[in-house]
Amino acid sequence: MQRNSIKFRPVRPRSPHLNGKVERSQKTDKVEFYPTIDLTDPDLLLRVEEWQFSYNWHRPHSSLKGKTPIERCCELIEQTPLSEEALADYDTDKELIQERNYKVEMQLRKLKRCS
Repeated sequence: MQRNSIKFRPVRPRSPHLNGKVERSQKTDKVEFYPTIDLTDPDLLLRVEEWQFSYNWHRPHSSLKGKTPIERCCELIEQTPLSEEALADYDTDKELIQERNYKVEMQLRKLKRCS
């Protein structure tokens, strides 16, 4: 993740309210996608790809005021930095590296405050 300048921001255990976008996406999949497929279908990967394409290119999203994700992406393209620009601004020395295990992360934070 560091090599690709991706910040890791784990969500505390048992905190779905902090992960609303994923929870909402999973609900949509459960209601709109899974009832339309057979999990034993040999072409399951193709069905998933078709769903992903439809979800991002054709399906309006209420969170995007009725736009599709690709329409919103195109609106933001001019404001979005290229990966080279983002990489140039990325300072690994200033990046907070978080442990995946929340309890370990909290213990490390306490130790850092004490030193």
